[in-house]
Amino acid sequence: MERKILLFLCLFSFSLFAFGQNLSVTGKVSDANGEPLIGVAVLLKGSNIATQTNAQGNYTISVPSNGTLVFTYLGYSTQEITINNRTVINATLAESSQSLEQVVVIGYGTQRKRDLTGSITSIKGEDIEKSPNVNPISSLQGKVAGLTVVNSGVPGAAPTVRIRGVNSTNASNPIYVVDGVIQTNIDYVNQGDIESIEVLKDPSSTAIFGVQGGNGVIVITTKRAAKGQTRVALQSSAGIQSVPNKIDVVDAAGFTRLYTAQLANLNAPAFDFTNYTANTDWQDLIFKTAAMQNHNLSISNSGEKTTTLLSIGYNNQEGVLRNTNFQRFNVRFNEEIRVNDNIKIGGDIVGSHYIVDPSDVSFNSALRAVPIVPVQEDANTYYSMPSFQRAQVGNPIAALNRSDGTEINKGYRVVGNIFGEVTFLKNFKWRSAFYTDLSFNGTRNYSRLPFTFINLGEGTAPTTRTVDNIVRTSVGQSQNEFRRYQQDHTLTFDKTINEDHKVTALAGFSSLYTGSTSLSASRRDTTLNIPDSPDFWYLDIINNSNPAADVNGSGSGSAQLSYFARVNYAFKNKYLVNISARRDGISKFAPANRWGTFGSVGLGWVASEEDFFNIEKIDFLKFRASWGTLGNANGFGENLFLPGLNVTDVGVFGDNVYPSVTPAYIPDPALRWEVTRGFDLGLELRALDYRFSADIALYDRKTNGILTRVTIPNQTLSFLTNLGNITNRGIEVALGWNDKIGNDFKYSFSPNFSYNRNKVESIGNNFNFQLLGNGGANRTISGEPIGHFFGYRQTGIIQSTADLDRTPAFGDSLPGDIAYADTNGDGVITPADRVNLGNPFPNFNYGLNLSFSYKKFDAMIEGQGVAGNYVYTQRRLASFAIVNYESNRLNAWTGPGTSNVEPILDNTRANNQLFSSYYLEPGDYFRLRTVQLGYTFDAKGLSKAGMKTLRLYVSGQNMITWSKTTGYTPEAPLSSILGGGADNGIFPLPAIYTFGINATF
Repeated sequence: MERKILLFLCLFSFSLFAFGQNLSVTGKVSDANGEPLIGVAVLLKGSNIATQTNAQGNYTISVPSNGTLVFTYLGYSTQEITINNRTVINATLAESSQSLEQVVVIGYGTQRKRDLTGSITSIKGEDIEKSPNVNPISSLQGKVAGLTVVNSGVPGAAPTVRIRGVNSTNASNPIYVVDGVIQTNIDYVNQGDIESIEVLKDPSSTAIFGVQGGNGVIVITTKRAAKGQTRVALQSSAGIQSVPNKIDVVDAAGFTRLYTAQLANLNAPAFDFTNYTANTDWQDLIFKTAAMQNHNLSISNSGEKTTTLLSIGYNNQEGVLRNTNFQRFNVRFNEEIRVNDNIKIGGDIVGSHYIVDPSDVSFNSALRAVPIVPVQEDANTYYSMPSFQRAQVGNPIAALNRSDGTEINKGYRVVGNIFGEVTFLKNFKWRSAFYTDLSFNGTRNYSRLPFTFINLGEGTAPTTRTVDNIVRTSVGQSQNEFRRYQQDHTLTFDKTINEDHKVTALAGFSSLYTGSTSLSASRRDTTLNIPDSPDFWYLDIINNSNPAADVNGSGSGSAQLSYFARVNYAFKNKYLVNISARRDGISKFAPANRWGTFGSVGLGWVASEEDFFNIEKIDFLKFRASWGTLGNANGFGENLFLPGLNVTDVGVFGDNVYPSVTPAYIPDPALRWEVTRGFDLGLELRALDYRFSADIALYDRKTNGILTRVTIPNQTLSFLTNLGNITNRGIEVALGWNDKIGNDFKYSFSPNFSYNRNKVESIGNNFNFQLLGNGGANRTISGEPIGHFFGYRQTGIIQSTADLDRTPAFGDSLPGDIAYADTNGDGVITPADRVNLGNPFPNFNYGLNLSFSYKKFDAMIEGQGVAGNYVYTQRRLASFAIVNYESNRLNAWTGPGTSNVEPILDNTRANNQLFSSYYLEPGDYFRLRTVQLGYTFDAKGLSKAGMKTLRLYVSGQNMITWSKTTGYTPEAPLSSILGGGADNGIFPLPAIYTFGINATF
């Protein structure tokens, strides 16, 4: 008995000892920037003991001293920390871009990434902020498989964007949805205000937008105040821009040599260069090293029931072309109020003001002006070009200075919304939102007094002075207004039944109105010298009784009414179904054709959730498929099913002006939207403890009833009609690897690749119907890619008269001319020998993104490129006129065997100026897009300065481009679908070097 009592006492004492080893552990959980995380689950591993962090990120939990704490938070990597007798344990959680629990924004709602049946790529706002771009879409270049972004170097300009190819001859741009507002441009959005961007690419994800979603959807979500804290955040950067490369044109010696040879080939008298001794580099003179700066300050506060955020932004980007500049001021305010547990109301308002200093000077003037001419004598006296090119080319610096400060271009934009949400019966939520988008743009300009030009004497002719004859006594004004009103009303049902069945259903209706007006006018009076001050640039400064005047105006408006529904269903987290439907009515079309129905079905199977799935290294595997119909009604005017008239002045008879009224176009009462039917297959894989990721998609989409403008032969009239079908088929691959070496070195690598094949299946009523663009250099016809280059294929240079006897050629061809391929084999070269020479749209897009961090240092390297396209060097046509030469003409044919690429120096040989492969260059390129190095200071040392986080960085963008093109940039404009890919003097894409600071207080 005594032994039993002794044993009991020992066990009791041991249990007291063990119980005494329980500790009260406290700590704080933060993100990588030191910001507290609210609602982090803190769990004792292997037990049900758990708690959550509060509004300050703090927690307290009672646990054994030898246990392990597990910290989990949505969108962040799980972290385990051994307690080891400690009473204070702080944790820093890293965001997990590969987290399948991450919530992504879709149309009219959100959804877990793992439950998606569609193809959606999500980019975090912090990844967008790292690039110094005024337009946030520019920062997506190379980050999203299937997304083509063609950037422009023009200050403040929006890029050209395509998702999965070109779907129409009419309009192929995606729509943007910013906090619920459907828009076609986002020039008011500040990069620093963005929380995330989702790119919706397939029918399952875009069908809910119906007639608006045919070309893809880009959803932008802006930042909200974080719960339970007051936060001040500063993002500031400043830098310089420069032209990374110039177009290689000849200098004065080279021009003298080539022009002398050209005159000899023409049997023309030699030019006397005695007075032309300059060696002017016009490109050096029109370009400059330009400054840019971006600043964003946000203040957010969150109380028990109210969250508020105020953001102020300023962007200033000078152009690398002299006298060009873009400035933008942004103010954004949002507030949300939780009235009670069931009612929430809120609103956003954004105000944007921009100022543009444009330039009317073409880069071609600097390329074409001969280098033998000096620039200027004084501020108002310039040298003119020699007599042989004076009528075609002006002094580029005189043109720049003439336009400097002669135009004011200002705009204002206000975008706002208010909403209310009511949750009832636990699982239902009603939301109503009202949106408005108003923009105003006004320009005023005047013309300066004339300049004096010095005409250098040629030969024995004397030097003379003349005054330019450009009108210098005019003033102009224009005003443009745009209005968009939208309302959305949705009812959402969300319920999980028995932990196996998760159902989310949505039903709603929406209305949208857009309208615009424009008015422009100008007056001229040869008796008036208009002052330089903008205070006088109004039409009424010219108030005589009969001034010369031009007045133009226009207006348009359209309305849309929509009903939509969607059901998402998940069974045991492994069988997924998405069904969407939408019915749209739009006023652009005749009453009988205004309504259409669109929809999609998406299916998903999470194979890794099956009991039989036991592949050890694979953490997650999902297969998905979707099919749907989408619409497109963008890119053309309203009421084209009704007749339109042109009214013009014909003549004056006596005291009366008699107008002429003619049809503007031929109406088509059967006009309706384009319909795209698409099929998408996808695979999502996570493996090796989620370190490796792979997302692969195959798609096939066909657009029917392409809206195409057709010109009637031998007339100026045209009509818009549904004409033809286009297919796009492709594959997208996005890979990722995230890992670390030890505890301090972390790295990630995320390449992506996409291939798209475009084909016009049919267009017109017969195979010979074609649409031409860019003077016939681009052609659209059945069986070929849209807008492909169409011309003669160069086979070499005709070397001698003997070659003419055995080589097919034009009847008037001579030695030194371009030799063309006789593609139809009839023994002569005719227009019938023109063929498809290549595609202006790249078939391949790819991106390479690397990031590293070591302790407080971080680095980022981004690259992107394209392949499979060609660039039309249209600017080189000028080399056959009497202008300066590009350096390739130094290798021009001068006799048999001297060149088999460059034709003779002779501007009268018209056959050499026909569009051919001679003018095409491979558009393939790879660009080192961004290199950035940053350092984050330790939070402990910042507290004395009142700061929570501080990161400094230096960055370089667009520094190196590997390409075979000879222009300023290989990114030729693709905004014109039927005439894209032409380099006729592209604004250079500058290399940018910046220093920046990110701080929170």
